Amino acid sequence: MGFDVGVVPFNPDGWGPPDMPAAPLFPKREGGGTHQANIPFAPFSRSEKLGRIADWTRNPNFNNPAARSAGGGGRDAVFDFALDESSALAAVADDDSSFRLVDGKPPPRPKFGPRWRFQQRPQLPQRRDEEVEARKREAEKERARRDRLYHLHRSFASGPAAGAARGRDSPALKSSVDIQPEWTMLDQIPFSTFSKLSFAVPDPPEDLLVCGALEFYDRSFDRINPKNERRLERFKSRNFFKVTTTDDPVIRRLAADDKATVFATDAILSALMCSPRSVYSWDIVIQRVGNKLFFDKRDGSQLDLLSVNETSQEPLPDAKEDINSAHSLAIEATYVNQNFSQQVLLRDGNKVTFDEPNPFAAEGEDVASVAYRYRRWKLDDDTYLVARCEVHAVADVKGQRSFMTLNALNEFDPKYSGVDWRQKLETQRGAVLATELKNNANKLAKWTAQALLASADLMKLGYVSRVHPRDHYNHVILSVVGYKPRDFAAQINLNTSNMWGIVKSIVDICMKLNEGKYVLVKDPAKPQVRIYEVPADAFENDYVEEPLPEEEQVQPPTEEEDPASIMDAVAEAEATASAAAAGEAAEGEKDATAATV
Repeated sequence: MGFDVGVVPFNPDGWGPPDMPAAPLFPKREGGGTHQANIPFAPFSRSEKLGRIADWTRNPNFNNPAARSAGGGGRDAVFDFALDESSALAAVADDDSSFRLVDGKPPPRPKFGPRWRFQQRPQLPQRRDEEVEARKREAEKERARRDRLYHLHRSFASGPAAGAARGRDSPALKSSVDIQPEWTMLDQIPFSTFSKLSFAVPDPPEDLLVCGALEFYDRSFDRINPKNERRLERFKSRNFFKVTTTDDPVIRRLAADDKATVFATDAILSALMCSPRSVYSWDIVIQRVGNKLFFDKRDGSQLDLLSVNETSQEPLPDAKEDINSAHSLAIEATYVNQNFSQQVLLRDGNKVTFDEPNPFAAEGEDVASVAYRYRRWKLDDDTYLVARCEVHAVADVKGQRSFMTLNALNEFDPKYSGVDWRQKLETQRGAVLATELKNNANKLAKWTAQALLASADLMKLGYVSRVHPRDHYNHVILSVVGYKPRDFAAQINLNTSNMWGIVKSIVDICMKLNEGKYVLVKDPAKPQVRIYEVPADAFENDYVEEPLPEEEQVQPPTEEEDPASIMDAVAEAEATASAAAAGEAAEGEKDATAATV
């Protein structure tokens, strides 16, 4: 069987096909049409891309839609001449049935480019200004809270309504002493002038006399931690003495011998040295007798109590009967501090005695472990200062005796400080100490100043917490940490030259006064001290003055009524009240049951 090529036209006149072919290339079929039989006609549009002209080999995966779509067989299926016309048209129809419209939504416009940049440019400075303003507002709020205790808005309010509204924010601080109308104010010294003072004294000072007896420190307390806490004991039988300067027989003897011109105690000197850090009001009585100067404290002075959260930004409850009020916490802190200083000692009878016994104790009296060092400093060629300094314990360190002071910090409610000692003392002791330095800066600075005045080799700080936040009678010792006084002073930014500069300036001012009695009062509302001239019989038993109301007076524990007895009385009263409340509740339940029946 041969292949019929057909009639090939011939152009005898030139190149190219003739104008009229001699015979058609494809013979006509029956019914019209000029294309060959069994050759399918493939219609297509101009926008459709043409692939191969003809595929003379059969695609074995033609019936597989996935392979066909992957290899592009759907587009060229009509040119597969291995199939007949019906199969090709069926494939095209099947291809059309699988066609799906895609989402014609334009893609989101990116937030960058010239148009976006020009639209956002005017908003950036505005947003930055808002952040700066917000920062300024926060700083103003913080500054206002920090100065709230110094500037009492309620005292300077124009009307009673404004005063009451502002009084809800911060409690009113009262003066430690009632200023009498006959007192004359001689000078007013702002604390800002104290920060620039500096004076150097010879170190170490001269020891004139040491009295008392010391017990040894129990080193087992250094291993206490919150998981191995120890209950705080009560020492009701031991007596603690807070004797002022002029009532000290040793100081009277030294003054009679002209050993110095200025006399004071370490508690009074530390109050003066750390006065810029104080917030609560305090007062010191100054007596000029001849060429001598005596710094005294009144009976019932604020200096006998330990302040709690004095420099905190969050004020304490103002109600005096609240167990977390400033007055209640001061009594509790003094009680805790006294018991702690005796519990951490070895009570085996071994004591270190000194030149003279305790000058304030009677023979056979059980007194606390304390030694009084009467020391002398040279302020200038004509002025010497003698102070009675205290140390609380002794320890043998590498064969040498080391003196130490013992003090206790007390936690009353973690909600006020924001730091739970039981959780943070082991892992974040630095954070606990930093919080205490923020809330009790004045108290810690005074303890450090007293340790420096006594030349103590070590100062022990105990962390004592309540057994329960609502139980202010039972306490536990969580930890005891020791510090060297000079290193701790550098850590809390306590400058010894500035401390002595403050004392020297006060002494110079008082030395210019006439003979008489004066009182130095810390202003309760402003960071400043005032010097008043008072009558010679002021603060004596026969001196009659208008006292503050009894509920507003701050009375420290006396020898007859020590902190332990106060805490016992308070605990008994609370127990009686709770029992009465429980009885009333039980009767109420019985009445309700009877009514129901």
